[in-house]
Amino acid sequence: MKRRSFVKNSVLGSFAALLGTEIVYGAKMLEGYTPLALQDPDPFELFKKHKDMLVLNDKPWNIESAAHLLDDKITPNSVMFIRNNGRIPENIDASNWVLTIDGESVKQPKSYSLRDLKTKFKQHTYQLTLECGGNGRSEYDPPAKGNQWSVGAVHCASWTGVRLKDILNDVGMKDDAVYIAYHSADTHLSGDPSKEPISRGCPVSKAMEAETLLAFQMNGKDIPLAHGYPLRLVAGGWPASVSGKWVNRISVRDIVHDGPKMTGTAYRVPCKSVAPGEKVKDEDMCIIESMPVKSLITYPKTGAMIKKDKTLSIRGHAWAGDFEVSKMEYSIDFGATWETCTLDKPANRLAWQHFSADIKFPKTGYYEVWARATDSNGVSQPMVVPGWNPKGYLNNACHRIAVKVS
Repeated sequence: MKRRSFVKNSVLGSFAALLGTEIVYGAKMLEGYTPLALQDPDPFELFKKHKDMLVLNDKPWNIESAAHLLDDKITPNSVMFIRNNGRIPENIDASNWVLTIDGESVKQPKSYSLRDLKTKFKQHTYQLTLECGGNGRSEYDPPAKGNQWSVGAVHCASWTGVRLKDILNDVGMKDDAVYIAYHSADTHLSGDPSKEPISRGCPVSKAMEAETLLAFQMNGKDIPLAHGYPLRLVAGGWPASVSGKWVNRISVRDIVHDGPKMTGTAYRVPCKSVAPGEKVKDEDMCIIESMPVKSLITYPKTGAMIKKDKTLSIRGHAWAGDFEVSKMEYSIDFGATWETCTLDKPANRLAWQHFSADIKFPKTGYYEVWARATDSNGVSQPMVVPGWNPKGYLNNACHRIAVKVS
């Protein structure tokens, strides 16, 4: 008979911390057993999320917000979408957290503690828009594989940290540096420690922008665990997958990074337009960089009902990847005509912009309010779902809400 193998003290301590109390007979639990209370966790309690958010997946966790929940100018944790690729790391000891900068194109690898980052470099705070590359995937036809996000995989929080470029300058880069890549503490769903669930990055030019941060605070507090505690990369305006969570290593590459979720079709779209459903070779797919212009009506919630002769006040946010939104419009006649909204300047570069308008309806009946943003290059949102792609990325069709006037 095999000897009974009991759960280790370190694992037992983790369980107790998650439950918030002692497991009285925990020493008698068999190795590999997970307490019932932790087998099917409540994600809304676990991550302190609003009950109206939608869980798309729990292995890994992927949770989306709704348009009306994103009404705050600075997104609070309670309504921020979660997009993970692996298991959230456990037993993080921030006091011993180390960030290592290495790679073919550094002059000499160097490591920093969190204290080093906070005390040796100037801290900066920016509001930065992060949107999942697959936001809006559910509208593509034929359907694309992946989490079927609607419109809620976007947020704009206030991030505090140090500029990545200051760290890279401190380490020193060789002239052949072309890309940076992040590596993180999350683990592969298979449990294989040799596999990274995701390791993406960006060109050195993006890494060296003033707003690209190694952040340790979100909205003035420590970053919540689900969003990258104790340290994450934040590169606003690009797919949120570039902004790696739980970062403990950054490699400076002399090639375009080839880590997990950087090759094949991951976070790539066809370099040329293709017919819906068409198969595309990997070599004909191009990496997504700056996100397209987009907007979201956050008030009122779709399905609003108002009385005749009353004014409907709408508001929302607009963003445009690396660029600024220059014009915001609304339509109540299915895009036949457009009226101008009031549009605020961004709090800083790469922050979303807030818009508002007061609408009068000519008679009773059913209406749809459509929102359309135009970026500083003169590019506007399409009124319908844009060109199909195999992974359902970059849907920036006009957002719309239903309104009934009685």
